[in-house]
Amino acid sequence: MKYSNPANLAIIACPGGESFADEVIGHLKRKYRHSHKRTVDELAKRHNISVEQAALQIDLINKIVTRGSSSQSGADRNSIHGFKVPVKFTVFANGEIKSEIEESIRGKDVYIFQDVENHYPLNFSGGAVNNLSINDHLMTIFVTIDAARQAGAERITLVIPNYPYARQHKAKGREGISASRIGKIFEGLGVNHIITLDIHSRDIISAFDRMRLENLHASYQIIQALSKLNGILNDDFVVVSPDTGAVDRNKFFASALKKPLALLYKERDYSKVSRDASQTNISQIRLLGNVKDKTVFMADDILGTGGTLIKGMKLLKENGARRIICSISLPLFSGKALSHFDDAYREGLFYRLIGTNAVYQKEVIEREWYINVNISGLFAQVISRLHQNQSVSSLLDNAEIINRLLSQTLIAEPQNELPFQQNGNG
Repeated sequence: MKYSNPANLAIIACPGGESFADEVIGHLKRKYRHSHKRTVDELAKRHNISVEQAALQIDLINKIVTRGSSSQSGADRNSIHGFKVPVKFTVFANGEIKSEIEESIRGKDVYIFQDVENHYPLNFSGGAVNNLSINDHLMTIFVTIDAARQAGAERITLVIPNYPYARQHKAKGREGISASRIGKIFEGLGVNHIITLDIHSRDIISAFDRMRLENLHASYQIIQALSKLNGILNDDFVVVSPDTGAVDRNKFFASALKKPLALLYKERDYSKVSRDASQTNISQIRLLGNVKDKTVFMADDILGTGGTLIKGMKLLKENGARRIICSISLPLFSGKALSHFDDAYREGLFYRLIGTNAVYQKEVIEREWYINVNISGLFAQVISRLHQNQSVSSLLDNAEIINRLLSQTLIAEPQNELPFQQNGNG
């Protein structure tokens, strides 16, 4: 009988990361509540005692192991730890940020959540409300990691679905490789693990000496959402890679869906910087493949201003594409991207855009054209396994569950959501 004490698991949510952290905590509570009940029932049956006595025994062991730090008490057979640690964040008049952990985390396995692309007003101590830039969020992460280390955390894992500076992963001339430098700073501060989503380049993963990076993917959740669009997968369907950098991702989807793969080849003028959807650095786009009278599916990792994606949609429409569906793991919608996509939808350039809740968005989820998929369950599974020192490799290899989902979809109406969402190498 295997049992992991959840009282050793602590979650800290930085300003901006609270929404996603709360969703993950909800999954963890349900998971550990089920695990606790199963363990209590098994212990009661094995030793021929009541479930109340078994629950008391487990509660006693938890308190001994955690030296009284657990807040659990009583003989509730479904009791679990609350996970979330109260932290006071302060922004001083000169812009400095302070993180103050308000309960003991000594010896605990700590997971720090942050959404570095959350630019909505955020609450700080003293009633202050601030809008944070990505650099403000980074500084908040730095001071929180330092506070956790000073407070005696045994292990620190950083949960950042959108890895900061990921698009600065290689140098062209006299410029820094900021993606790896940010990771080196995390590593120097004492971070043991990073959990992120669809990192822009795998080169970043190999840039660290000791720290491990768990790169998750939203492919199963995206395919599940795609399969729920009535008749979509029975259509004359083609997967199109929006550029050469996304070929591997779209090759995975084409293989899983058993559909042909086409490519948009883009020539860029790197002397220009893309600032919005109407001003991109793309000089020419060419289509390699056939999309005439077909439903087109394109998958990409990051949507910033959205200009390159909208240009690709226009070319596909000019080449006879009937319907266009896109998926984005990290839907940032920077600048005026949201209004540009509203215009593109009204023009009939695309049918639906599938995005994840890895980036906190308010306005976009209300759009008719947007489908929001929830990946918090996947992150909860990974956190639970890392906490118990178990392998997470099975969460990255889900060909069998995708095949089962698609076989059900192709012979029937779209199926209800499966109980657990694993993920693929998409």
